[in-house]
Amino acid sequence: MLAELAPTADTQLSRVAAAIAEPARARMLCCLMDGHARTSTELSVVAEVSPSTASTHLGKLKDLHLVALVSQGKHRYYRLASGDVATALEALLVLAGTPRSVFVPATPGKLRHARTCYDHIAGALGVALGDRILAHGWLQPDAADPSAYALSANGEQMFQSLGIDVAGTRQLRRRFACACLDWSERRPHIGGALGAALLQLSLRRGWVLQDLDSRALSTTALGQRELQATFDLAPNAHG
Repeated sequence: MLAELAPTADTQLSRVAAAIAEPARARMLCCLMDGHARTSTELSVVAEVSPSTASTHLGKLKDLHLVALVSQGKHRYYRLASGDVATALEALLVLAGTPRSVFVPATPGKLRHARTCYDHIAGALGVALGDRILAHGWLQPDAADPSAYALSANGEQMFQSLGIDVAGTRQLRRRFACACLDWSERRPHIGGALGAALLQLSLRRGWVLQDLDSRALSTTALGQRELQATFDLAPNAHG
């Protein structure tokens, strides 16, 4: 059995190695190592190739399960396909001995910190909240839908204790909780009915204030204390 599987594994390994070895594709993969998603146009700039050539490269990387395509409205983003890919690339970067560049968002600071995305919290604050909620196990990736979140028993108790009507939120004619790719952070924040309920909770409790003439949100002193106490949010995550 092992003798039959070895050639297939060897062949696949050589295909993956060849894909990574191409300089433009290697630059794309290294750029995605920071966990942020990118458009093909952005990756073409990083790779120093034309947009059409970048699309061809990304198609090959996608076929080999090195990157995954994420559609967000009319936009299409690419990210590393899995943690295993990141681990393999990290090991190769150690061997290469050259540090990779750091992603610096160009979004205005006030909007990048916190803003509304339709009716839920986006920006660095929204992403940090989502990270902590998932880390606590209150939401978990839905096995049936990779872009959706399922509520755990502990999560239901937690959100109920905060004053969110979980049963009523479930009955709304929209997705309960889902990953919404953040356009400034290029990582997901929590969208759907639960995301909207979290925004309303934050406004009602005075954790955040909404600008009158923009989508920007500002975190209050009370919000800084209570967000840290409730979600174990790092102080620098909310400004």
